[in-house]
Amino acid sequence: MPSNSKDILQRALVSVYREEKKKKKEKEEKVLGVGFFQLFRFSTCQDTLMMVVGGLCALIHGAASPLMLLVYGQMTDTFVSYELEMQELRDPNKTCINSTVAWVNGSIYQTAENATVLCGVDIESQMTLFAYYFVGIGLGVFIVSYFQIALWVSAAARQIQIIRKTYFRKIMRMEIGWFDCNSVGELNTRISDDINKINHAIADQVSIFIERLSTFIFGFLVGFIGGWKLTLVVVAVSPLIGLGAGLMAMAVARLTGWELKAYAKAGAVADEVLYSIRTIAAFGGEDKAAERYDRNLEEAQTWGVKKGTIIGVFQGYLWCIIFLCYALAFWYGSKLVIDTKELSPGALIQVFFGILMAAMNLGLASPCLEAFASGRAAAKSIFDTIDREPEIDCLSEEGHKLERVKGDIEFHNVEFNYPSRPDVKILHDLSMVIKAEETTAFVGPSGSGKSTTIQLIQRFYNPLQGMVTLDGHDIRSLNIQWLRSLIGIVEQEPVLFATTIAENIRYGRPGVTTEDIIQATKQANAYDFIMDLPQKFDTLVGEGGGQMSGGQKQRIAIARALVRNPRILLLDMATSALDNHSEAMVQEALDKSRMGRTTITIAHRLSTIRNADVIVGFDHGRAVERGGHTDLMERNGVYFTLVTLQNQGQEPATHREKSPPESEITDVALGRQRTLSRGSHTRSLRLRSRSQRSEDYIPGAISGQLQIDTDRDIPEVNSTDESTEPGEHVEPAPITRILKYNRSEWPYLLMGSLGAAINGSVNPIYAILFSQILGTFGLTDLDEQRKQINGICVLFIIVAVISFFSQFLQGYSFAKSGELLTRRLRKMGFQAILRQEIGWFDDRKNSPGALTTRLATDASMVQGATGSQIGMVVNSLTNIGASLIIAFYFSWKLSLVVICFLPFIGLSGAFQAKMLTGFANEDKKALEDAGQVSSEAMANIRTIAGLAKEGQFVEQYEQQLEAPYAAAKKKARVYGICFAFAQCVIFMAYAASFRYGGYLVSNEGLPYLIVFRVVAAVVTCGTALGKASSFTPDYAKAKIAAAQLFTLLDRVPKISMNPAEGQTWDKFKGEVEFLDCRFTYPSRPDVQVLRGLAVSVKPGQTLAFVGSSGCGKSTSVQLLERFYDPDEGKVLIDGHPSQSICVPFLRAQIGIVSQEPVLFDCSIAENIAYGDNMRAVSTEEIVDAAKKAFLHDYVMTLPKKYETQVGAQGSQLSRGQKQRIAIARAIVRNPKILLLDEATSALDTESEKTVQAALDEARRGRTCIVIAHRLSTIQSADIIAVMSQGVVIEKGTHEELMAKKAAYYILVTTGAPVS
Repeated sequence: MPSNSKDILQRALVSVYREEKKKKKEKEEKVLGVGFFQLFRFSTCQDTLMMVVGGLCALIHGAASPLMLLVYGQMTDTFVSYELEMQELRDPNKTCINSTVAWVNGSIYQTAENATVLCGVDIESQMTLFAYYFVGIGLGVFIVSYFQIALWVSAAARQIQIIRKTYFRKIMRMEIGWFDCNSVGELNTRISDDINKINHAIADQVSIFIERLSTFIFGFLVGFIGGWKLTLVVVAVSPLIGLGAGLMAMAVARLTGWELKAYAKAGAVADEVLYSIRTIAAFGGEDKAAERYDRNLEEAQTWGVKKGTIIGVFQGYLWCIIFLCYALAFWYGSKLVIDTKELSPGALIQVFFGILMAAMNLGLASPCLEAFASGRAAAKSIFDTIDREPEIDCLSEEGHKLERVKGDIEFHNVEFNYPSRPDVKILHDLSMVIKAEETTAFVGPSGSGKSTTIQLIQRFYNPLQGMVTLDGHDIRSLNIQWLRSLIGIVEQEPVLFATTIAENIRYGRPGVTTEDIIQATKQANAYDFIMDLPQKFDTLVGEGGGQMSGGQKQRIAIARALVRNPRILLLDMATSALDNHSEAMVQEALDKSRMGRTTITIAHRLSTIRNADVIVGFDHGRAVERGGHTDLMERNGVYFTLVTLQNQGQEPATHREKSPPESEITDVALGRQRTLSRGSHTRSLRLRSRSQRSEDYIPGAISGQLQIDTDRDIPEVNSTDESTEPGEHVEPAPITRILKYNRSEWPYLLMGSLGAAINGSVNPIYAILFSQILGTFGLTDLDEQRKQINGICVLFIIVAVISFFSQFLQGYSFAKSGELLTRRLRKMGFQAILRQEIGWFDDRKNSPGALTTRLATDASMVQGATGSQIGMVVNSLTNIGASLIIAFYFSWKLSLVVICFLPFIGLSGAFQAKMLTGFANEDKKALEDAGQVSSEAMANIRTIAGLAKEGQFVEQYEQQLEAPYAAAKKKARVYGICFAFAQCVIFMAYAASFRYGGYLVSNEGLPYLIVFRVVAAVVTCGTALGKASSFTPDYAKAKIAAAQLFTLLDRVPKISMNPAEGQTWDKFKGEVEFLDCRFTYPSRPDVQVLRGLAVSVKPGQTLAFVGSSGCGKSTSVQLLERFYDPDEGKVLIDGHPSQSICVPFLRAQIGIVSQEPVLFDCSIAENIAYGDNMRAVSTEEIVDAAKKAFLHDYVMTLPKKYETQVGAQGSQLSRGQKQRIAIARAIVRNPKILLLDEATSALDTESEKTVQAALDEARRGRTCIVIAHRLSTIQSADIIAVMSQGVVIEKGTHEELMAKKAAYYILVTTGAPVS
């Protein structure tokens, strides 16, 4: 028994520690939770019944261990009295008459105290009886513990299933404003983690809590029944243990929080860096990034070490107190046995272990309380959402459906602001009429409320004042699903779902036939390109439509809108992502589709809306003018300004910066609003760079249709060296290599192992001391007895002191070495990631999210193979070794019998440990599919609401939940059986070993204390085994995590970033020549982007690339930067082939300004200084560059001037301001070659002028390569190269090309910009 309590204590400590680890993960849940019984609000009568029966079983199970103590106590007494009898009967003159010791002559023998000595103990039959007791208790435990677990777990599974469904259905009913205020990421976490926490709180934990409480109560009862004095003495000291455990829990939680905060900062740095990897590569900021990352890791490391030390100190304190308790209890207890005869030896054991067991179980019940608390806190937000009534319920049946719809829309004095930003007024007193079957165009600067009106028509929001009417009916009175079914919408960045093209179009209307789909795609000019794809309509579009180019996504979205056959068509900048050719086609498609419908279009490009029936000019949330193109041109209002600004090629600089600062602010606000609304996914897609978007697929470009020459050999998609995905099979890394990284910490490892070895031998020593005490009760000489007991108590005290120091040593040393290793691996991993070539990041497996998670988890998991892990292993090994030596030394026969049970005890220990960690991981796996449905649904909620498809997603989600639910029910049974087995095995072991021990004592004269010693030693050995095996999953995980890290560290980048490799030269001129370059993106080996690009530019000249999207313009720039190398052909720079040039040297000569500049979350000055990472940039230079970029004046108007923070990804600034910071950054670099990749495409006309002027300034005296959106911006270029399908089809100056009257001439005369 003793060892069992010991084992319980160890489990308690392990569990406290585990809980702490778990608490790390939980945020400080300051929120008040719901009431505990509220958690069960979704239970049915059947569930309640199951839980009640399960609870009763748990109560009975809890009483089993204390019950066993009674048997154990009686057994001890039997052994002791048998021993005393044998000692008396060794005298040949004594014999046994009528179960009393008598002299041979018949007179009764009396001891010094005139007491008679009983005899005739039939030890074997007694032991058989005890064995039956043990087996009986064991079987009872098996049955009740099975039901206790199985009933609770399956009841919980059913309730959780209901909660999940209810929660998701409720989320899908919420109005859009609610999503603006709740981030999708947070909702996803709630669906997965928070509901798991509730599950944790209402499943097995409750029954285990009941069981532990019942053990606590019955343990005390057994103690008090046995002997109240000793009970009180032991109770008096036990608060010290509780206090220690409590303080430790608090300290660890606090430190863990700090450690996590520090690591979260490092994670944020990593995340930001990886999202903007192209910018970092272009500006050579790799080392700077690694430094920043490491600085935050250092902080995390200090907290980690502190935490380890504190755990060490408290563990030491706990063990010390426990051994001191043993000393006190045995010393005082033996007084009661020997001096006052109040207790029998068996009663002493019973009292002591009864109390100990009660105390332990009270301690073990506390992790359950934690689970309840975190479950209640998690339930708070979930139940709040479930109980919230949506302001606009999109699944409700209420509201009218009109018989006939004409399509007149009217705004009556509408006031509106977004719920997420109540302080920014978007619409002020907006009134306007949109007539049926007319095309109305909205124009105006960004932030003037154009897109907002469209969202009000779809009833994503309700106006704060005023109303929107359809055919004279307030749209709030109409049925919302019906209303949205009338509306087709095409957005600027259309959202496609991760399924096939046909399915995406089918979302437009339920029950669409294939004919309808084909018809719609023909109307949207999408039919041809779809038929060119290998899988035609069954082509998967990828997540968020990532496999399609902008133009293709747009046309699929238009087809989806048309298939609805809508009465009202809303086009929100529907053609902005297209090049001229596609735009003309799509525009034509839209013109066809507008017939007989009410159409509203919003466009930045005014050329696309000239033929609208009515044009409405917006400014500051009001409709300030309306009329046709000619009327408005005469009025000289908003429309006139926009048109003239767009038509004039270059205009005097005085015109710049005319727009009032206020519009800049709303612009920022609106920009932010947009990214929020379009879901975080599209944002990450856009940041993935132009390359992937535009060159993903090449639409039939200007000249004729597209042929892909298939005879070229296409490289394998996934060459073996690519970093491995978590799902793939990885060979676990050899432990020797892991330790090699920890080599420099060998003194810590050595000290720690020493501490661990001492800690491991504590348990076996305890087995010896404990049995020795029992042995003393078999002595007849009382003085000898007292002397021995005092000696043993002193030994206990010595062990207590030693274990304090050794625990501390182990805790501190391993924390130190483990944290140092984690930090080292994280830093190396991060540097290795930054070393890879850009093509590697295009692989989906290496997306920023995946990489940051890998850095965070893999490195800390590797600790599982070194650090504290080594401690656990050494600890367990010494424990097992010492125990077995002791056991076999004293009695090999009994040892063999007990060892038969070892594997089972070990298994049960391992299972216990597994139980503490819970089955959460398996659950998470099962729910991943459902998670994909839910996260896609929430990320694209606007699109789903616009298509009125919420119901379909709810159904899909509920289908995905069926499999995990079935698995959970099955798990309940398996878990129940395992748990029951683990609980009853120790009873069986006791039954067998004590029965056989009795046989040895009576037949072979084995002293009884050896029976106790061997049983105790082997049982401790078993629990140690169990603990060791419980850490094997950690160890295995660690080796796999390490292997994943090592694959990353060992991967040789295809383009080396080493400054020592490759050519450098002094006079860098900046002459660039592309010689017959052919290139395919590694992530899309089936599409050749460049097919023999040949063009050159002399130092100081400006070369402009024009052509439709997907023709390879951006790709050529990326080859020049050496983000990629051409598959065939060469890029020559100053006559040197790019492959042979040193990469950092080459990039140092190039400055780049791209379409969506990436800024870092630091000050404006730091962002500009980022242009040159080779040196410290002085303030004068920064100001000078800002002046050249026309940024200085704006910065001086800000309160903090150059120290103003730009926010994450520059979110605090408008696009024009971000663009100018990017230009200043490129100027600081003082590059010989300047690359402008559509640097002004995203701007409105006003900002574009300023930025264009800044760019012209920056181009002076440099070789410049421009990719242009608007042809007007490049007419002054020295060479204009028109590209199509990856080759240059004509080049020359503007005048020469216009005279040729070929492709360029067509582009210019058909108007608008080229993407």
